[in-house]
Amino acid sequence: MKHKFIPLPIIILLIFNIPQELSAQHSYKTALGLRLNGGAGISVRHFIKDNQSIEGILYTRWRGLNITGIYNVNYPVFDEPGFNFFIGGGGHIGFWDRDHNPWWDENKRYNDTRMVIGIDGQIGLEYTFNEIPLNLAIDWKPAFNIIGISNFWVGDAALSIRYTFK
Repeated sequence: MKHKFIPLPIIILLIFNIPQELSAQHSYKTALGLRLNGGAGISVRHFIKDNQSIEGILYTRWRGLNITGIYNVNYPVFDEPGFNFFIGGGGHIGFWDRDHNPWWDENKRYNDTRMVIGIDGQIGLEYTFNEIPLNLAIDWKPAFNIIGISNFWVGDAALSIRYTFK
């Protein structure tokens, strides 16, 4: 079965053509916390401009390690302070032990550690509390491995719980 998807350069072009006067009303400069997605992860999100942020994600899953960097554009939603929609893209590098991943190779032909490098998209919604230094976010982060085992991974939806810094 073939998957139809929009190439990443077109998505990035669409992101930058959204009117820039829609500036996110974020109440923090940096947020650090947990990213829960079937594995354990750490998320650091930092605003580089009013509506532009970068996010670094480090997480373990399937006895492996994945490092992801994402650039996001952020927009206020619901006409409510604290709510922001974000969309963006970036890349990842990951290391997994094939011996502990039955989905990787059903015939168990491999039992060594492998590396993958690929591109990621991200779309989500966050809420930052005004009274306490807490940020909650839900997002979906599809990824496509280019180097290593080439595959399209759509199962990365997560809840992030982060402490905010002004």
